[in-house]
Amino acid sequence: MGKMAQEAHREHWGSRIGFILAAAGSAVGLGNIWRFPYITGKYGGAAFVLVYLALIFIVGFSVMLAEMAIGRKAQLNAVGSFQKLRGGAWPIVGWMGVLAGFLILSFYGVIGGWTIKYFIWSFTGLMGDAAAGKAGDVFGAFVTNTPQVILYQAIFMLITIWVVYKGIGEGIEKYCKILMPALFVILLILIVRSVTLEGAGKGLEFYLKPDFSKLTGESFAAALGQAFFSLSLGMGCMITYGSYVDKQTTLPGAAIQVCVIDTMVAILAGLAIFPAVFAFGVDAGAGPGLTFVTLPSVFAKMAGSSIWSALFFLLLFIAALTSAISLLEVVAAYVIDKGWARPKAAVIMGLLIFALGVPSAMSLTGAPKIAGKDFLDAMDFLSSNVLLPLGGVFIALFVGWFWTADARREVTNEGTHSFGMMEPWIWVCRVIAPLGILYIFITGLKW
Repeated sequence: MGKMAQEAHREHWGSRIGFILAAAGSAVGLGNIWRFPYITGKYGGAAFVLVYLALIFIVGFSVMLAEMAIGRKAQLNAVGSFQKLRGGAWPIVGWMGVLAGFLILSFYGVIGGWTIKYFIWSFTGLMGDAAAGKAGDVFGAFVTNTPQVILYQAIFMLITIWVVYKGIGEGIEKYCKILMPALFVILLILIVRSVTLEGAGKGLEFYLKPDFSKLTGESFAAALGQAFFSLSLGMGCMITYGSYVDKQTTLPGAAIQVCVIDTMVAILAGLAIFPAVFAFGVDAGAGPGLTFVTLPSVFAKMAGSSIWSALFFLLLFIAALTSAISLLEVVAAYVIDKGWARPKAAVIMGLLIFALGVPSAMSLTGAPKIAGKDFLDAMDFLSSNVLLPLGGVFIALFVGWFWTADARREVTNEGTHSFGMMEPWIWVCRVIAPLGILYIFITGLKW
């Protein structure tokens, strides 16, 4: 009776579009906007983009559909889903997801705080400093000012907690329906400005004209890694969000739509960044510093610099927030399914994650290191290079080998919808995805 009551009372998405925008919001994060253009710049522009697209729709789609099917069938959190569907040692996979969500959000909240600071700063002096060639100095001064970094981390985490506190319909769905369209509008405004700059053509050519001579084994590994992490796979986000999906929604269609939106954002971010970077003669593969050091210097050279800078950092904030909401939901859903009230789960788990994030906030001040890495990088390494790939491998194997018949029924809504790619999907889950993700895992283990 308890289980039935739990399923009857489980919150659900109010609409299909609400679910797709929330899932896309989970997938669209900082990685799409700063990491994708930087990696594209590093590995040869358009040729890399083509490889990335192929891997998104082969491996990314397959693992995403697997996660959604697991979540919807079980109607539980990531740990509970494996417990219910198979039991044995399988819940460990769910635990890895919850732990990854916890660790990622701890340092993600810090970087989310930076986006708020830079948004405000765009109007209050950043552009003057950047124009004077001091963008690197002011970034260094800010990230080593621990009280300030923690203050903005706290603001970002409080906003995230508030949305999850409000629940699925009134919180996550409602805000994602506002935030995701806003993200697209801001991106399009930035693209129009960027491509109309003098000298933008070189950036467009670099980005859109393939140079296959630059493709190496490393490029494929980077493309697969980016595809996997970009879609928020392996950490239970899509299992958790899938558990709030009604039985009428067709999962393959939803998974494709999420992949398309996520990829569009990444590609559009490139269209916004490369023309501007090339127009002002800046290195396109400038690494993470591209966001907080290089781009303010680029904006400072434009007319109306404060507005362009503010729009860009608002875009980053929205991307970070929609991902942070899904990460907190993964952790909160676990204790909610254990009987906690949602407000309690959101607040307590949110505060614990914030507390774990404080060492990350301090990590750029020369704080103690973990085996040579600062705390933020160590948390990122443990979650992104260990927990997520392993989670992804086991999720794919679970659907491909252990839960196959039920998975077939779940993705066809008990046989009422046809899914023409059923056999290829099963084989990708069985062989291609595990081998591909294991490759990412092995190549990414260099501490």
